[in-house]
Amino acid sequence: MKVTAIIQARIGSSRLPGKVLAEIDGDPMLWHVVRRTRAAETLDEVVVATTTEPADDGIVAVCRERGVAYFRGSEEDVLDRYYQAARLHHAQAIVRITSDCPLIDPEIIDKTVRAFLDEQPDYASNARARSYPRGLDTEVMTFRALELAWRNAREPYQRSHVTPYFYENPGQFKTLSVTSDKDYSAHRWTVDTAEDLEFVRAVYARFESEAFPWRDVLRLLEREPELSEINRFIAQKALHEG
Repeated sequence: MKVTAIIQARIGSSRLPGKVLAEIDGDPMLWHVVRRTRAAETLDEVVVATTTEPADDGIVAVCRERGVAYFRGSEEDVLDRYYQAARLHHAQAIVRITSDCPLIDPEIIDKTVRAFLDEQPDYASNARARSYPRGLDTEVMTFRALELAWRNAREPYQRSHVTPYFYENPGQFKTLSVTSDKDYSAHRWTVDTAEDLEFVRAVYARFESEAFPWRDVLRLLEREPELSEINRFIAQKALHEG
């Protein structure tokens, strides 16, 4: 089974425009996401899925510069963007990663993909029954399931968020939740706001190597709990807010 990670990325962001190319430790945030995703052992390919909008030419430039496969599709219909990218790359299992997660961890990607391969559901996620820090989210689906959602999802939020159709129609899909040994869900490691970006930059500044694992971040926050205060009070947008 060909396992393809597709990283959705666009410049537009209601809360922090341009965040995907924001500099973290000397590199664009997108590059950190790609590099950490590529480190996962279970993946056959990593593709960046951006839009056809001229504003996203900068994302394409980064991909070309650094030898990253990319696809350009609809800006608003992200479900269609995923489907078309998966079809073009002959993906049999699709791993959904978002470009605002620069602490994404290959160990957790591998754990989720291996659970998917072992249990053979239509859709697996480590974010539905949330136990990992927000920002380590990994979703895996079969191409058949993605195509079914692509054909049937009608609500705008179902198409802009890619996977709601799966968990809103449990009778159509076999789903699997992948959880941690402990509940770390209070941690916020995604980048939606300036405070989130400040937090992630502070984390990167404390490591010499890019390849630090997520458990080292947990240990860092135990030593320096004040870092978590930087973005502790940021509220996640609701699904229907886009």
